[in-house]
Amino acid sequence: MLAADLRSLSRREIERISDDWPTSARDDQLPPHVQRDADERQRRWHLWLIMGGRGSGKTRAGAEWVRYQLRGQPPLAHQPARRIALIGPTYHEAAAVMVEGVSGMLAVMGEARPQFNKAARKLTFWNGAVAQLYSGEDPEELRGPQFDAAWCDELAKWRYPDETLDMLQFGLRLGSDPRLVVTTTPRPIPAIKRLIAAPDTAVSGAPTRANAAHLAKAFIARIEEKYKGTRLGRQELEGALIDDLPDALFDRALIERLRVASAPALARIVVAVDPPARAGSKSAACGIIAAGIDDAGFAYVLADHTIAAASPARWAARAVGLYHDLAADRLVAEINQGGDMVESVIRQIDPSVAYRGLTARRGKHLRAEPVAALYEQERVRHVGQFPELEDEMCMLTPGPLTGKSPDRVDALVWALTELVLRPMGRPRVR
Repeated sequence: MLAADLRSLSRREIERISDDWPTSARDDQLPPHVQRDADERQRRWHLWLIMGGRGSGKTRAGAEWVRYQLRGQPPLAHQPARRIALIGPTYHEAAAVMVEGVSGMLAVMGEARPQFNKAARKLTFWNGAVAQLYSGEDPEELRGPQFDAAWCDELAKWRYPDETLDMLQFGLRLGSDPRLVVTTTPRPIPAIKRLIAAPDTAVSGAPTRANAAHLAKAFIARIEEKYKGTRLGRQELEGALIDDLPDALFDRALIERLRVASAPALARIVVAVDPPARAGSKSAACGIIAAGIDDAGFAYVLADHTIAAASPARWAARAVGLYHDLAADRLVAEINQGGDMVESVIRQIDPSVAYRGLTARRGKHLRAEPVAALYEQERVRHVGQFPELEDEMCMLTPGPLTGKSPDRVDALVWALTELVLRPMGRPRVR
């Protein structure tokens, strides 16, 4: 019946229906006061926080909200907006995603496509309204301008989220009820936690799969196979805000504060391997971590080449490849599960590798505690981002191990033990 009705419509009528965002949008893509199940607090929002999985339609929801603000069109808006702020993690990302992206402003405006002056970072619309681009790296640019609406994208990636939001709030002073929308993949940063706790914030969101009709089937299958059920998957696919455990051995804020873009000259580099107990498609991952130490005794985590469900030949080849890429001094591997087999498969790849087998005599969390102390002493830096490793680190707590084995952390522990703590618990250098 529906198909027959659609076939009876003219092209103009179909375009008019597709142009009506409240008709085609999912409920979670509409402002809280429009959502059918919204409670009273949600309906009295000043800031609408949309936290969704990758590709869940957050950007489209933000761009469509701006389009309706420009029109002043109910039920999404109550009066036309003339001055709008568009804020991304950087100026480049604001332009590439919020304006020129497949779900950005230029795409959703249709025939009312605005003029985009990229050099001036400004969109000018048919009615004279202006949208100015800003960056989460440059909060001072928001000191002075004023707006009656704002859209902020990927807040979790902003360099200065609190400072930028503060400056924006001071500038939201035009019209009778200036509001802002924040679209982001969730991360448990303090700024997002504060927004959620604020009484005038409404929160909505959806998992990646909710937008499956607009995503490649191969992407959905591949990404869910790799990440479904993991902490990273809950955050990036389900759009869930996953906070760190209060008794975790490692502190994410400390890791973030000590992160560096590059390492200095290193006196020694090792590649550490935590082999899976058995090979095959259902086996655990093989943790492969590289780290180095400088002359002052500070350690640097250089690479995470962990590989999942790989044969011994594959993980050995990856570890040996990393060993040569970094010109490492030694490759170390835990041999509790594989014994001599571990050295054998490594030697088959390259007989000349400087290799040491290590035997674990205590549980994973007990081995990790002295390494966690090195982080607390600010003696370890991460060179770049290692999200999966850091997620494992911040989920490791004292006591019996539960859930998925932290293979990346185990390899990290072996690497830093070899570099700094040998024997375990006694610093080799300061």
